[in-house]
Amino acid sequence: MSAHAPASLPPVVSRPSRPLRARRVGVLPGFGLSMGFTVLYTSLIVLIPLSALFFKSATVDWATFWATVTAPRVVASYQLTFGAAFIAALVNLVFGSIVAWCLVRYTFPGKKIVDALVDLPFALPTAVAGIALTALYAQNGWLGRYLEPLGIKVAYSPLGVVVALIFIGLPFVVRTVQPVLEDAERELEEAAASLGAGRVQTFVRVLLPTLLPALLTGFALSFARAVGEYGSVVFISGNMPMVSEITPLLIISKLEQYDYAGAAAIATVMLVFSFVLLLAINALQWWQARRGVGRAI
Repeated sequence: MSAHAPASLPPVVSRPSRPLRARRVGVLPGFGLSMGFTVLYTSLIVLIPLSALFFKSATVDWATFWATVTAPRVVASYQLTFGAAFIAALVNLVFGSIVAWCLVRYTFPGKKIVDALVDLPFALPTAVAGIALTALYAQNGWLGRYLEPLGIKVAYSPLGVVVALIFIGLPFVVRTVQPVLEDAERELEEAAASLGAGRVQTFVRVLLPTLLPALLTGFALSFARAVGEYGSVVFISGNMPMVSEITPLLIISKLEQYDYAGAAAIATVMLVFSFVLLLAINALQWWQARRGVGRAI
């Protein structure tokens, strides 16, 4: 071997190249900027006004605050507001689901018109709705003249409050349940029927677990909308203290009397009650979704 011969080099071991990860480029800016804008916008629109409500109610001492929010007239307005909102949300839950079912599963003349009429309470001013309902259900109205001899008084009674809240809350249930029904697989219903399941069993075992989150969401939206409703209720309720007076009207009365602290105190109680109820409904939705995932696993 020659002295000038080059030394043998070690063999080159080729390493497998790692695949390059494609960088995801979003249409909107990054998380930091988007999250900052979200917090700023939410604070300006929601958090700061609500905190101002708490600060205003805190300007009075605890004894005055408690006496204001537990007055018999105020407690009666709580019972009517939350009770009527709950009943109206339950009625909308049942009949709104039926309306959504008909719009999704059947074809009939005028279907597009009915589908458009569902959204009418969204576009119609609430005061106009209240006047129309009052004219319809008053003692000499188109329907009231036939209900009055039967002992059914709708206008200027708590029943009128429920009717008005049903009117404004129906679209929330229909528009929440309708997309879920459209995406539901009808093959599962056909398979259940082929295996001998009846209509009730098919609904309870197949459809209801799929629709339950949407039903709870529609109920929550309808209930929340009804709790804060004012325009459509103030005309048909009659606004009789201890009978048909809702809490939003009582807050307006406090403001007209320049009792801003009292109005803020009542509004704070309404806010806390509504938040607790919505939190409970959201917790139920989360439990139902987690239960569904557990069954799937």
